[in-house]
Amino acid sequence: MRYLDGQEIRVGDVVSIDTKYRGTVVGCIDSAQYTEPHSAAQWGHLNSGVVVDTDFGGIVHYPDQAAVEAEGFRLLSRRA
Repeated sequence: MRYLDGQEIRVGDVVSIDTKYRGTVVGCIDSAQYTEPHSAAQWGHLNSGVVVDTDFGGIVHYPDQAAVEAEGFRLLSRRA
């Protein structure tokens, strides 16, 4: 999955959501990459998308590119 500017969404990215919220990507289901304590065993059943720990509602699953685009995801910072 990608941000609106074409960059790939990666685990650990801090994102802006709908210009007023923030979150951290804790899982990329398509590539089976997760940050501790999250895992494929916990989220893999969702089959696709990204899992974001948000400041407005805890863990939120965004199932596809359309959801990311609708929420206006923007990369704020990337984990080294």
